[in-house]
Amino acid sequence: WDFLILFFCLPVVIFNEITKRRLLGDVSCRIVPFMEVSSLGVTTFSLCALGIDRFHAATSPQASTRPIEQCQSIIAKLAVIWVGSMTLSVPEILLWQLAQDTSHVSGVVTEYCTMKPSSNLPESVYSLVLTYQNARMWWYFGCYFCLPILFTISCQLVTRRIRGTAKSECRGTKHGQCESHLNCTIIALTIIYGLCTTPENVCNIVVAYMSPDMSKQTLDLLNLINQFFLFFKCSVTPVLLLCLCRPLGQAFMDCCCCCCEGCGPDTTSSEGSADSKLKTEMSSSIFFDKPRETPPPLLALGTPC
Repeated sequence: WDFLILFFCLPVVIFNEITKRRLLGDVSCRIVPFMEVSSLGVTTFSLCALGIDRFHAATSPQASTRPIEQCQSIIAKLAVIWVGSMTLSVPEILLWQLAQDTSHVSGVVTEYCTMKPSSNLPESVYSLVLTYQNARMWWYFGCYFCLPILFTISCQLVTRRIRGTAKSECRGTKHGQCESHLNCTIIALTIIYGLCTTPENVCNIVVAYMSPDMSKQTLDLLNLINQFFLFFKCSVTPVLLLCLCRPLGQAFMDCCCCCCEGCGPDTTSSEGSADSKLKTEMSSSIFFDKPRETPPPLLALGTPC
């Protein structure tokens, strides 16, 4: 979702700031806020899911031999996170619309997005959208800021409390190092998310109580600053994951090298890819708490492999 924000929303915002024209017109005024709020929801619920996973890892009776989660289960969780985030963001599509303003000095017509529900909506839907608009500031602050930060802090404190008794036993082992590495990754993601969403929540609270005293230029500047921090978060989060999660970063680099060099029948490259694949599998098995298995017996010479 971070890549979708960067590849779709960022060009629209830059085009609007340069030309004062809205790319794709009214469609972008509705889709861009929808995708941005969905991005906050995806990050929020992903951090909550990661916190629950760390809690299960700490409370598992046999944490060191906990099996790898099935792919179907992971896909189901991702589907719930994405569908739930997009469902909660649907009011953004009905809330925004395109507006035009003519400069009194230059006479140039500029286009901008305004938070105003359309009067053509059904009465019941219109009242719901108005209710969402009035509660939007506190919904942002409670669901997309307080929830992931407090949830992550609570899970980390409970996990540390549970692991306190077995800390001496796990210290120095590969399993203990992997658990500590995972916890640091989640904490780093939460810190980046908290730092990047704090300015938006502060601006929303300030604008809600001081908007009559602010000019349109000031409101546009605050909105641009909020979007800049959102784009910064979307840019830093994938890089942070690739750097902190070593198996994911190694698999990403192997995939990039494979795409650049080509997967030809070269023996050297095939041996190198086999070695890198074996290293990645070993590191991922350690990273995801899978016990090390005995290596398979060597194949006899002269086999087709």
